[in-house]
Amino acid sequence: MSNSMNDREKSFENKFAHDAELQFKVEARRNRLLGEWAGTILGKEGDALKAYATEVVKSDFEEAGDDDVMRKVTGDLGEKVPAAEVRAKMDALMVEAKQQVMTELK
Repeated sequence: MSNSMNDREKSFENKFAHDAELQFKVEARRNRLLGEWAGTILGKEGDALKAYATEVVKSDFEEAGDDDVMRKVTGDLGEKVPAAEVRAKMDALMVEAKQQVMTELK
């Protein structure tokens, strides 16, 4: 392979790794924000709220996708908030999380 091909391949690999890392940061931030939102509804404050938000972030490591986080939050909220509202909040927080992470990278 020529140097130009190697450089191009390396560039694509670096971009893919950067994009994957950025996506991970955005999803983790979204999950923390969702945990803070849900924790507040559950009456948590201070350290208990931070701990709950961390639990929500950790719940995302159970399986690929958002189903594990949805299951955690909707299970904890029970009848207090319908699943559709949790999903809508999760979607809205994804936008907010991306804006926050992008602002921090500037």
